[in-house]
Amino acid sequence: MVELRDDTYRQITGLMYQTMGLSLGDSKKPLVSSRLGPRIQRLGMGGFEDYVALISSDHDEGEFQVAVDLLTTNETYFFREPEHFAWLEKEIEAQHLKAPSIWSAASSFGDEAFSIAMLLADLQQKGRISPTWSILGTDISDRVLRSASQAIYPEERLRHVAPRRLKQYCLRGDGDAEGLVQIQPKLREHVRFGQLNLCRPIEDLGPFDVIFLRNVLIYFDVPTKREVVDRVLTQLKPGGLFFIGSAEGRVACGTPLKPIATGVFRKVAA
Repeated sequence: MVELRDDTYRQITGLMYQTMGLSLGDSKKPLVSSRLGPRIQRLGMGGFEDYVALISSDHDEGEFQVAVDLLTTNETYFFREPEHFAWLEKEIEAQHLKAPSIWSAASSFGDEAFSIAMLLADLQQKGRISPTWSILGTDISDRVLRSASQAIYPEERLRHVAPRRLKQYCLRGDGDAEGLVQIQPKLREHVRFGQLNLCRPIEDLGPFDVIFLRNVLIYFDVPTKREVVDRVLTQLKPGGLFFIGSAEGRVACGTPLKPIATGVFRKVAA
């Protein structure tokens, strides 16, 4: 395994912070070494110094994105933190949202976006919302977005999906695809994915009725968290619901928010 020197590690962390707000402390050095080391060997490079030169270069043709993909953990599964989906359903009923527009702002492989889609499809079938509901999923990683667009998942990732929903919204693979499921087209047509760096200015994507920004703030330091949250909240309608991960604590931001439940906030109307 190639050695990661302290000065080279600081170059990597500085580049990641400057470019995408990713905050990597000294304790993350073994993780960075273990994730980038095999890539460096696969490329036939002499060491981390050569790799830093490559991903810092103006002539880099996508390797920086590969490094980002390797360093950001995307552990996720369907209906993670189920109480949030219960709150979403309550909100849609309470606000009489007939065509909900929802943003999954750190969508990873799409588990969250398609979990929301299953809930909204259920509500549509019950006549509680119209067929014009929509979901936008964004992420900085091109790799996970390509996977999300294919909407193919190991069955284990859908372990919290009710059997009725599995039957209604998923196609089970067989043969070489046994153990995999694909989300049905009738659900996928309501969900679109796009690449977005939350640490850069956001064009007008919304406004949205609900925004999920779960389990991504852990990657940022305190000033960056505040900037990201305020930037994202510009796309949320006044009175709309905002979700973060239940373990992510209080939201540090300048936008007025009213706590509703653990990880659930309402944007205060002006």
